[in-house]
Amino acid sequence: MRVGLTGGIASGKSTVAAILRELGATVIDADLLAREVVARGTPGLAQVVEAFGTDILTDDGEMDRAAVGRIVFEDEAKRKVLEAIVHPLVFERYAELEAAAPADGVVVHDIPLLAESGRAAEFDAVIVVDTPHETQVERMLRDRGMPRADAEARIAAQATREQRRAIATYVIENTGTREDLRQRVAEVFEQLRKRS
Repeated sequence: MRVGLTGGIASGKSTVAAILRELGATVIDADLLAREVVARGTPGLAQVVEAFGTDILTDDGEMDRAAVGRIVFEDEAKRKVLEAIVHPLVFERYAELEAAAPADGVVVHDIPLLAESGRAAEFDAVIVVDTPHETQVERMLRDRGMPRADAEARIAAQATREQRRAIATYVIENTGTREDLRQRVAEVFEQLRKRS
């Protein structure tokens, strides 16, 4: 059972992923894999250095993500070069992790921009963690110390709640207590296990 997990910024998607992991799901985090495949000493990092030069390295040999970000966000051709290096490596790790999961298990792909990517149909089910706009803003102000204008801009740059809900097999409302959230995630996980 391959499941896509998504939600807007500050929706609680990472918390839902952690609960699913605790319940026994294999959780594959796209952002984590993207960092892993270009970690210090990896062939992925060597390819990035070959493409962009040693200026993208920190003093301790790690990839300077901010420096790479400045390069690729200003130049679409360079962004495509980076994606051509990173994406195949990430998909290779996806395949390895999926192959290692139990045959009757639930494999959850944590993909922040699933609605934006148009990849929802690749999954047997999609879980959308949903939170009202104002709750998202409040969480970003409180938990991340972000100015309101920045919080609003981040939300506006993502898919709308309606767009995310349109791809959902299951919607998990994250507006109550942590225990409410855990209970709803457990209900959804049980339904997924029955389907797998």
